[in-house]
Amino acid sequence: MDVMELLQALFRWIHIVAGITWIGLLYFLNFVNGPFEGTLDGGAKKTVVPQLRPRVFYWFRWGAAWTWITGVLLLLLVFYHGQIVYDAGGSWNLLGIIMVAVTFLAFVVYDPIAKMDFAKNNKQMAGVGFALVVLVVLGYHQAGFGYRAYVIHLGALFGTIMAANVWMRIWPSQQKIITAIRDGQAPDAALVALAGQRSRHNTYMSVALVWTMINSHTTVPFASSFVWLLVMVAIAWSGTMLLYKKAAAVKGF
Repeated sequence: MDVMELLQALFRWIHIVAGITWIGLLYFLNFVNGPFEGTLDGGAKKTVVPQLRPRVFYWFRWGAAWTWITGVLLLLLVFYHGQIVYDAGGSWNLLGIIMVAVTFLAFVVYDPIAKMDFAKNNKQMAGVGFALVVLVVLGYHQAGFGYRAYVIHLGALFGTIMAANVWMRIWPSQQKIITAIRDGQAPDAALVALAGQRSRHNTYMSVALVWTMINSHTTVPFASSFVWLLVMVAIAWSGTMLLYKKAAAVKGF
């Protein structure tokens, strides 16, 4: 029995189940629960929110944690241990090492940018975000990463930012918001805005992230140029915008 193949299968299984849990609840919160809670009066929110949200966010945050952990383990096993980061003839270099650091430290750059005034405008933030994605993908390409490697590393970058948002921004904010609503107080508007913004950012990144996760199934014809990856990110973000518009139009009976 090949131990590495066994570990890959187990980690991939956990990764998919955890990812379904995390992203499914992310979409529930953004496309279903957000519009629904907007129809509730103060008394109803005081009853519903303290009972519903803690349960949702328990599975949400731990789904994020296990998706990220198993994703990193798969990256280590499949791409690093499997030595497929570079195409035939390529090898690790300084830029490649720097780009791996960029992948897992991107939240350090993203977080202060997301706190700037311009980032309150979703379209402006998307424009800046896409420009940064272009720079990152160019960095992977210049480092010599093969197609599957630069695609999965962009996915790892999105996933790392998303998981950090969940644990460092969304859940801490929600704890205070839920407590205030339970106690009959108005939650801090800044916390509501922060949690909402980061949840929206995660939703946009998640749709592009799913594209990177089907990695090996997109080599034809998309491996012909790194530009295809940028095109798919743009399509993913445009599609997410349409999903938000649809969510606002769906009504209860």
